[in-house]
Amino acid sequence: MQLKVPPALRPDETMQLKVPAVPKADETMQLRIPDQGIPGGRIPGRSASDSADPGESADSPGRAEAAPGSLRARLAPVLAALAVLTPYLRRLRPRYPRPGRAGWRRWIPSWRQVLGGFLASTGLSGMLLVVAYAATDIPDNLNTYATQQDNVYFWADGTPMARTGWVQRQDMPLQDIPEDVRWAVLAAENASFYSDPGISFSGVTRALWRTVGQGETQGGSTITQQYVKNVYLNQDRSIGRKFHEAMIALKLDNQMSKDDILEGYLNTSWFGRGTYGIQRAAQAYYGKDVSKLNASEAAFLASLLKGASLYDPTISQANRARATERWSWTLDRMVEIGKLTKEERAGYKKFPEPLASNPLYNTGEQSDYLVELAAQYARKSAGISEKDFDLGGYQIYTTFDEKREKQLTDAVTKAREQAVKDDPKAAENGHYGAASVAADGRILAVYGGPDHRKQGYNESNATTVPAGSAFMPFVYAAGLEHGARKTRDGEPTPVSGQSVYDGDDGVPVTTPEGPYWDRSGRKVAAKNDGGRSYGRITLHDALARSVNTPFMQLGMDTGLDKVRATAVASGLLPSSIGAQVPTLSTGSSTPSAIRMASGYSTFAADGKHTEPYSVRRITRNGSNVPLKAPAQRRAMSAEVAQEVTSALGDAFRTAHPGAASASAEVAGKRGTTEKDTAAWYVGTAESVSTAVVVYRIDLAESLEPLPLEGLAGTITDSVPYDIWSSAVRPLD
Repeated sequence: MQLKVPPALRPDETMQLKVPAVPKADETMQLRIPDQGIPGGRIPGRSASDSADPGESADSPGRAEAAPGSLRARLAPVLAALAVLTPYLRRLRPRYPRPGRAGWRRWIPSWRQVLGGFLASTGLSGMLLVVAYAATDIPDNLNTYATQQDNVYFWADGTPMARTGWVQRQDMPLQDIPEDVRWAVLAAENASFYSDPGISFSGVTRALWRTVGQGETQGGSTITQQYVKNVYLNQDRSIGRKFHEAMIALKLDNQMSKDDILEGYLNTSWFGRGTYGIQRAAQAYYGKDVSKLNASEAAFLASLLKGASLYDPTISQANRARATERWSWTLDRMVEIGKLTKEERAGYKKFPEPLASNPLYNTGEQSDYLVELAAQYARKSAGISEKDFDLGGYQIYTTFDEKREKQLTDAVTKAREQAVKDDPKAAENGHYGAASVAADGRILAVYGGPDHRKQGYNESNATTVPAGSAFMPFVYAAGLEHGARKTRDGEPTPVSGQSVYDGDDGVPVTTPEGPYWDRSGRKVAAKNDGGRSYGRITLHDALARSVNTPFMQLGMDTGLDKVRATAVASGLLPSSIGAQVPTLSTGSSTPSAIRMASGYSTFAADGKHTEPYSVRRITRNGSNVPLKAPAQRRAMSAEVAQEVTSALGDAFRTAHPGAASASAEVAGKRGTTEKDTAAWYVGTAESVSTAVVVYRIDLAESLEPLPLEGLAGTITDSVPYDIWSSAVRPLD
């Protein structure tokens, strides 16, 4: 049986691929290209029609002309170019060992081979640099030391007081850094900074050569490269780090302005003495802000960039010699580059001696107590989170008066030392809290303890011991302001300084319904110091002579709620106010020394109270931080405040008639407690109120007050008063 195939499908015409006679191997396996190339893009010996498949015309799409957009069409220009260049490339093809040479000459490259090798290596190196540049990204994350700053605290007069933080650094805008300072650094480190591309090719080459030759890197970095190392890289001294540094520097130079790079460099460089940045360096070596530096001082600071341990003159004589030489060279270099005139240079003949030590390290004893108070106030009043505050960069300008602080500290220190001599056992658990507060609320000085590093417990801010009879002025003010009520439903009777009360010891306390009974069923009676009785006495005289019994009754007549409200309005914290029982009027409340001084300052301010504050201004890297200033509010009428002040003035003169500072402007009162656990003196001089308290507690066992055992002296020879009088004497 045979399969009949229609004529239209004859195998020799349609189903078979006609293959010409088998060509020779050298015509099929090799692409032969004549020396003159391929004219017109055709293979010699074939016409356009020969190159087309059977059945295709010369100008129809086929194998000779690829469809537009195909891979063959895209590669066609490249293939054509290669075809043209092939003869020349063949000539450049190295033939090594060299033919036509004998012996060792066969191994000597020709000039073409040397040139070709040089061009190839140069091109390859350039290509690698381009790829490396494109592949290098500026890191998003900075080094820890590049972002962390310290917080600096200043006295009321603007001089540095203390600093906190692991890193001494404060960012300064470039505009706040004098030009002489900038150019001193540039002259010493990189005079061509504003014209270079961010790297020094000769410096990098020198560094790499030294690294390869001796195993360590060499200098030669531009300021841009140094800035990159400071903030983006580590201090690893290797070829890889140096190359990475150069790539980032090139890219950074294209993306940042020169001024921004210089600003970053000046704010992150290490200057020794624990400082980073030109601002902290100026304060550490010269005790001034960078804006106050001259060209001579700046030239010395610039020398520290080469190594503070080698150029700080306070370390050794060798350092001093190096620093002097570098300082002089830097000033001469500034003249060379036209940034300092010869006349100006002639004025800097003497080496600018830096301070012997960093003044910002003056922390530990009293300053840490001040820092603690200021930091707490700053965070709360400016709404700064602890995390942000710990990142640093804040400048806290406090209200603390350096002279008053020293005067108060010296007075307490003297009392402490005397107590140790007189009674070492009692002095072992003795504590002395003290504070001075101005009538406008500024905390001028505090005594927090002997040394914050040994005792973090702040004695000036502790609410541990009762105020005793020092609390009575607030009772007096409440009575004068609100009057006395003898019946539950009757109208209050006005109270004045001439209102008369019973001043005898042991007088029972009464209410409109009769005697006041405590929970044990006993009548409550007031007691005077020493059990002394005074008979009928005016309230003014009772305060002047510190008679307790009239004020316990006055508190009941006025209303203990009103006594409490008056004390709080005057500055005492609500949490420190005692229970609303008769002993509230005789000082069961436990205010701190700061709050007692604040309360008395309300009387000196004619009844207007301003919350005590320790920070007047905050900036961060030179920019102001919004700070809520405490508002003044009226706690009592001016007439009431003036009467209380008058009575306190008489109290001061009655107790200390021979005091040299006795005058109408001085008012004060002692405070004693029933169980002799605390002794106070609180008074006002020149619109500044100072409170001093002496007490005993065992911090290792509990915070319960202990008997004073004579630690505070006697009523006639009072230790709190001696401290107070020394603290408020006229400043030198």
